[in-house]
Parts: sequence; structure tokens; C-alpha cells
Amino acid sequence: MKLFRKILIISILLLIVIFSVAFIIGYSYYANALKEKPLLARVEEVTSKENYMSFDELPDVYVNAVIAVEDHRFYEHGAIDPIGIARAFYTNIRDGKFDEGGSTITQQVAKNVIFNQDQNIVRKLGEIFAAHDLEKNYSKDEIFAIYVNSSYFGDGYYCIYDASKGYFNKEPKDLTLSEASMLAGLPNAPSVYSPTVNPDLAKKRQKHVLSRMVEYGYISQEEADLVE
Repeated sequence: MKLFRKILIISILLLIVIFSVAFIIGYSYYANALKEKPLLARVEEVTSKENYMSFDELPDVYVNAVIAVEDHRFYEHGAIDPIGIARAFYTNIRDGKFDEGGSTITQQVAKNVIFNQDQNIVRKLGEIFAAHDLEKNYSKDEIFAIYVNSSYFGDGYYCIYDASKGYFNKEPKDLTLSEASMLAGLPNAPSVYSPTVNPDLAKKRQKHVLSRMVEYGYISQEEADLVE
């Protein structure tokens, strides 16, 4: 019993040390990024774009598609989603591959606006602090708009307006379910899912988006089946 208690105490102390080190590393990474340019200034660069689309200008079908596939609990959790992280961890272990990262839309905004696209644990730690600051300064709707206006959609399109015009020659407000679900799936891996590069993979990704929309009640299975 005494040995068990000692092991438990040592384990707790190790966890405290690990989390403390992670906190320091993550915060330092974020703080260094802000020294180059403050958070609000970085966001201003996005919101001042010529083709910036506010949340109210985005059609519900597209908003629902993005939330369904990227972060279906977006309006329920804070800057990070512990449930989403746990689900992604379980899914990756079950499938034997790292297809899900558990990042919230807010964390993805942090990646797009503040950090680079390199996948490493230090950046992920920094994202947590950046995401908390974003949620302190902006509403959920504003964060969503910043996300779709700072994401890369492939083919040289760096915002939802350009992607909608470029792929379908129409403004976002006129997107159909088929078009909205296609665009919602692109930022995950634009060079892979771009319909002009890999049309078959783009359709497969679109089907995944539609299945998530059905799963979370945004559309019916009949509506999804009508998308060609």
C-alpha cells in the first residue's frame, strides 16, 4: 500500500512537471509570435481584405457544412474542446492513422492567422493560448468568419469568396448544398481535395461532409443522396 501511494505521488508530480513545462513552452511560443505582430493587428489583416465576407453574408448551408465537418460543438465549447480531443485520440488509435486532430475552429484560426502550417507539438501548445485570446476578443460568429476568410481552398484561393467565385463562378450567398459541401471539405487538405486536382478525392471528401451534416441533423439523408 505504501509503495502504491509513493508511485501515485511520483506520477502526480511528474504530470505537474510535464504540464508546467508544456505551459511555459506553449506560452513562450505564442508570446514570441505576438512580438512580431500583435493579435488584433494580425486579425485586422484578414478582416480588411477586399473580399472579406462577414458571418451574416455567409449562407446557412455553407456555415452548417463547415461546422458539421470541422467542429460540430463549436458553439458549445470554449477555445479548446476536450471531448473533441478525446474523440480524435480514440478514432486515431482505432483506425491506426492520424486523420483527426481534435482542433477547434478557433485553434485553426490561430494556426492560419498567427502561426505557420508546420505540424509540431510546440505550435499546437501555442495554439491553445492563441485560441483563448481569440475567444476573449471576438464572438463565435466573428471567429467563424475569420476562419473561412483565412483558410486556403486550393488553386490559389485564400478565402471563401475567392474559392466560391473561382470554382463555381458565383458568390457564396448563392451556393447550393452540393457546392457548399464541396468547399467546406477543402481546407482540411486543399492540395489533395481540390476538385481541379483530384476530382475523385474531392467527391469522396464531399460525401464525408454530407454524412456529417446528416449525422448532426443539418440535412436529411434524402437531401444528401440527391447530391451528385
